[in-house]
Amino acid sequence: MKTGNHLTALLLTFVLPWLLAPAAQAQSSPFEQTLDAFARSYQAEAAGDYQGAIDALMAHYQARHYAMNLRLGWLHYLTGAYDRSEQYYRRAVTLKPLSIEARLGLVIPLAALGNMDEVLAVYKQILDIDPNHALTHYRLGALYYAREDFRMAERHFEKVVNHYPFDADSLLMLAWTKYRLGKRDEARMLFEQVLLYNPANTSAREGLELTAQ
Repeated sequence: MKTGNHLTALLLTFVLPWLLAPAAQAQSSPFEQTLDAFARSYQAEAAGDYQGAIDALMAHYQARHYAMNLRLGWLHYLTGAYDRSEQYYRRAVTLKPLSIEARLGLVIPLAALGNMDEVLAVYKQILDIDPNHALTHYRLGALYYAREDFRMAERHFEKVVNHYPFDADSLLMLAWTKYRLGKRDEARMLFEQVLLYNPANTSAREGLELTAQ
């Protein structure tokens, strides 16, 4: 019995820890640590604790981790730290030079900072990557419309409508752009298309009435 007890003690002291070591190492692997940091970050964000969401990631921050920089850009934007948000989004762009999503993120703090010329420049970069990117064409159209550059707005809205002929938002903006350019017949037909999508659209109804004057 003493020999058996001695063998059991040896197993518990030396063999069992050796067998369990790989499992323990797996639990504390770099990926598991990063995964846990992301999970805690999402939980904190859902609770409205944006700084806590940032802190969870920064505890395991990796400068060359694309997703981490992308998320930190978003979280710093939520805290109102627009300069920091811009920095992290730019780092994400550097890590993935063809990333459209990182550039779409980057324009958010740039717009919040009032750097609209840079916003336009970033949107143009996206179109260099994907010339038919509908969301970018729509947003550029809206920016040019706000600047009353209706010819440029028309160009971008038409790109969207050519690919999405029954997209109500794009149809409506193109209709108003045509109206501002004095193209009333084209504007009228576009306002009518918007009303087919949504008969209660007051903006389209107003535009249609103006084209009849």
